[in-house]
Amino acid sequence: MPKDPSIKKVMVIGSGPIVIGQAAEFDYAGTQACLSLKEEGLEVVLINSNPATIMTDSNIADRVYIEPLTVEFAAEVIRREKPDGLLPTLGGQVGLNLAVELAESGILAKEGVKLLGTPLSAIKKAEDRELFKRLMQEIGEPVPESRIVYSPEEAVAFAREAGFPLIVRPAYTLGGTGGGVAFNEEELLEITGHGLKQSRIHQVLLEKSLLGMKEIEYEVMRDGNDQCIAVCNMENVDPVGIHTGDSIVVAPSQTLSDREYQRLRAASLKIIRALGVEGGCNVQFALDSESGRYYVIEVNPRVSRSSALASKATGYPIAKIAAKIAVGLCLDEIKNPVTGKTTACFEPVLDYVVVKMPRWPFDKFTEADRVLGTQMKATGEVMAIDRTLEGALMKGVRSLERGVIDLSLKGMDALSLQEIKDKISRATDERLFALAEALRRGVNLDEICNLSGIDRFFLEKMKNIVNMENRLKEEKLTGGLLKEAKRMGFPDAVIAKHAGCAEEEVRVLRGKFAIKPTYKIVDTCAAEFEAQTPYFYSTFEEENEAVLEDKPTVVVIGSGPIRIGQGIEFDYCCVHSAWAAKRSGFRTVVINNNPETVSTDFNIADRLYFEPLYIEDVMAVIENEKPLGVLVQFGGQTAVNLAGELERRGI
Repeated sequence: MPKDPSIKKVMVIGSGPIVIGQAAEFDYAGTQACLSLKEEGLEVVLINSNPATIMTDSNIADRVYIEPLTVEFAAEVIRREKPDGLLPTLGGQVGLNLAVELAESGILAKEGVKLLGTPLSAIKKAEDRELFKRLMQEIGEPVPESRIVYSPEEAVAFAREAGFPLIVRPAYTLGGTGGGVAFNEEELLEITGHGLKQSRIHQVLLEKSLLGMKEIEYEVMRDGNDQCIAVCNMENVDPVGIHTGDSIVVAPSQTLSDREYQRLRAASLKIIRALGVEGGCNVQFALDSESGRYYVIEVNPRVSRSSALASKATGYPIAKIAAKIAVGLCLDEIKNPVTGKTTACFEPVLDYVVVKMPRWPFDKFTEADRVLGTQMKATGEVMAIDRTLEGALMKGVRSLERGVIDLSLKGMDALSLQEIKDKISRATDERLFALAEALRRGVNLDEICNLSGIDRFFLEKMKNIVNMENRLKEEKLTGGLLKEAKRMGFPDAVIAKHAGCAEEEVRVLRGKFAIKPTYKIVDTCAAEFEAQTPYFYSTFEEENEAVLEDKPTVVVIGSGPIRIGQGIEFDYCCVHSAWAAKRSGFRTVVINNNPETVSTDFNIADRLYFEPLYIEDVMAVIENEKPLGVLVQFGGQTAVNLAGELERRGI
């Protein structure tokens, strides 16, 4: 199907300010969409209120309106610009809700503006809990026992029938806002009252608890010709009951059997078809591996934080392709920009492991409630790629910039065994470190499994890391042991700590045995086709795919995860510095680890390295690229903090 000839001007709705639950992922998605639409020769009008984003730059859309994201202001822009279509699915929950209000108020119909991508009926069916439940029942997809309520009294009545715990999910909210898990009547009244206030239609879904089941997500795409693909499937390390934005997530899924994977993939495609979504869609499942039963938890009929993660994890640009689908193109007509050879119809294949870790604000808000539930508390996230799960897990930890570079948290070893077990049974930002401490103390894997609800497979991977710590303490540091530790993601400083030697000695030993990282390319197709986009991650294997190029090079160091005090303004600066260096004739290299941002898009710099912003990892990239120098002043405090160490090493 060719592009819709009736659409010549498109209005894109942004996502407004960064808030907990809605971070730079929508800046990334909206920027990609605007550029993607311009590639198709369309005029693009943008409305957004955030000055810190690349999206509101004058070169991203043809016309930018920095205005409040309200019906009143959006309607005024529509009347002034007279767009043919409105694209609402790339501006997060804010953009989606605004589009629904514009449609319901009759403004779109009156001005002759077509809602592009996902139809209003699909948005309502996915966001309105009652319509969603009804649709799932119609297509035979299982949903948990639940009831829609509009008052706290109705909530109490259902609780007396169904019992506790109950999960409270408000309609049309962001990042689980207003939701939670109620274990008694008092908690139910409090959470439901809050949820009803937060929901734009004053509606919440009460759901019989699926706590403890596996949480699995599928990121799926559909075009106007009903062609569908699964871009990526992801598995939450944490069980159901913790918002996916607050969970450690692994892609592709690690513990599913082929039968489970195929069943959930088929269900995802069936759901996106039933909804009629044209573009990207996120489907979340609860899976009980023992019985084989699964339930559909919820669907986002728009790009989400998971979409940004799936895009960067696979190299498949979901928002870019969703924008092209919205104006009538089909998956088999859109070229995959990563390979330049295949079409967007090819499902990505991963030959590596991706780990996403949330970045929480508890270092700034030390008195805040650290317990994690169905309402997101993370401000941002980091992503790590490696050939082993252990390596990706260790990279993820040192990417968080919490002053931690392994699975050891200061003060954890001083806690009693009972205190450690308490930290395992209640999910907080410290649970990962409590799990490692329990393993160090020899707590049985089955007991840890029962306390945490985390699959034994993930615990065994953590046990491998703890076992390596013990080997480094007990065995002589040979070339073989050193290489094993490096493949498992151990930085030199941690190896030195356990081996009882200086970090410099480890570095010298690595030089002696020629143990250094090699770089592999993210190509969406497990090397079946040659990739055109140079997007790399490090691992300790033989072949280096990031071959040195003989051209004056500069490295731009990114700003890492979004946290309180360091937002997307530094990503904005990094992107502009990369563009400026390119225009000045330099080959540009970006190092960053934030999957939500524009700077980690595959086409911003000549090369992108998805790596921790830790001195050892940064130095390894510099040694591989041999740049003229490094730009640190654009990556906020993260990059500036590296300056002294880089200078000491002669950079």
